[in-house]
Amino acid sequence: MSLKFGTSGLRGLSQDLKGKASAIYATAFARHLLTSGQAKAGDPILIGQDFRDSSPAIAQTCIGALAAAGLKPIDCGALPTPALALYSLSLKAAALMITGSHIPADRNGIKFYRPDGEIDKQDETAIADLAKTVEVENISVTSALAENRADQANAFFFERNASLLPDNSLSGLKIGVYQHSTVARDAFVDVLKHYGADVLSLGRSETFIPVDTEAVSADTLEKLKTWSTEHKLDAIISADGDGDRPLLADEHGVPLRGDLLGLITANFLKADVVVTPVTSNSGIESSGDFEVLRTKVGSPFVIAGMEEALSKGNKGVIGFEANGGFLTASPFTLNGKTVSALPTRDCFLPLLAALKLAAEQNKPLSEIAAAYKLPVAAADRLQDFAQEKSAALMEHLRSSSTNLENFLKPVGTVKETSDIDGLRVTLSNGNTIHFRPSGNAPEMRCYVEAASEDEANALLNKGLDLIRNFG
Repeated sequence: MSLKFGTSGLRGLSQDLKGKASAIYATAFARHLLTSGQAKAGDPILIGQDFRDSSPAIAQTCIGALAAAGLKPIDCGALPTPALALYSLSLKAAALMITGSHIPADRNGIKFYRPDGEIDKQDETAIADLAKTVEVENISVTSALAENRADQANAFFFERNASLLPDNSLSGLKIGVYQHSTVARDAFVDVLKHYGADVLSLGRSETFIPVDTEAVSADTLEKLKTWSTEHKLDAIISADGDGDRPLLADEHGVPLRGDLLGLITANFLKADVVVTPVTSNSGIESSGDFEVLRTKVGSPFVIAGMEEALSKGNKGVIGFEANGGFLTASPFTLNGKTVSALPTRDCFLPLLAALKLAAEQNKPLSEIAAAYKLPVAAADRLQDFAQEKSAALMEHLRSSSTNLENFLKPVGTVKETSDIDGLRVTLSNGNTIHFRPSGNAPEMRCYVEAASEDEANALLNKGLDLIRNFG
């Protein structure tokens, strides 16, 4: 079985998750909620899904399993993950999101939400242990009816996003929406039009397209540049499959880094504390009037960091990841209205904050991005890179300073290292290179920072070659 928990819930091959496996994990989650006192028999539990071919069948299996376990499933249909999370928080109900996010179409996953938000690592362990017990019981795959509240959940999310900016804040901007197969595609159009933008829908697909906002493919980059030139756009927005990671391209079709979007949004909200993984840009600390806490990669670690900040009495606590997914641990006041905390990744708030800044300053996004003077960052991944080989590489690099220095000779001399998540190395010339295995897929990621785009791209290519040629 390919199924395992990673940085974004349970994931694996769709063929492994469909049928009994999804029933087992849904049952395990229900039992965890009931035995831990986070839910009682008859309580509602929400189910959402993305547009992958396998998602409807997995969702129906989960609905049947949850009903058999004694909970009341509510079907929220295809909607963005932050929309499902927001609606579940408002109802104080648990939820499951059937999605593989940005990974290939032959894979899928389940994100689990307690009544108070995302599950943590302790919950993951408990669910995985219960799943082993349920599997031995040889439960049946059953079906059940579920109340449909897709319209209510989507409307609730629209109301939130329609209150973030003043009316007509985006008037005068011509914005493309790369719709592909993201569940956020129609909500994007509705929200942008609400704020007065001239909106053009682009590239809608009924076939699932995996868009990774942290490592944008060459094909997607070419589309963005072509559309920007052809339609004279001020920006193009998009998201990953489940709509929790933003993609914002400037007037030239060049994507802005997700951590830059997070930084812009932190300043927009006047945040006091920023929690972000070690993979986010090293220039963040000097780019705002806030405290910065660094974590491992993954929303559970960012959420744990935000909770720690709140426990110390901090207000205005937010978090974001290098992929741009933005989380709020505190309520914020915008336009005289209180916007409730949403401690799960959201793509709408950072997109709207950046677009508002462009409209407000009447400057192109490329100029706004350049004004932050952040080190130039780049990232990519090697797919189909066996997890065993990733583990062997990391063990080799960590086992001795000589191994690390010899491995990195083609790119520079080691100055210092950070082992928070993966291995991040600062070189003597000030550049950084960071190797990190994926937590839930056969992929190896490489992140770099340098003084110029050419230097960053060259360092990234060399880093990927070093990984590719290991062993």
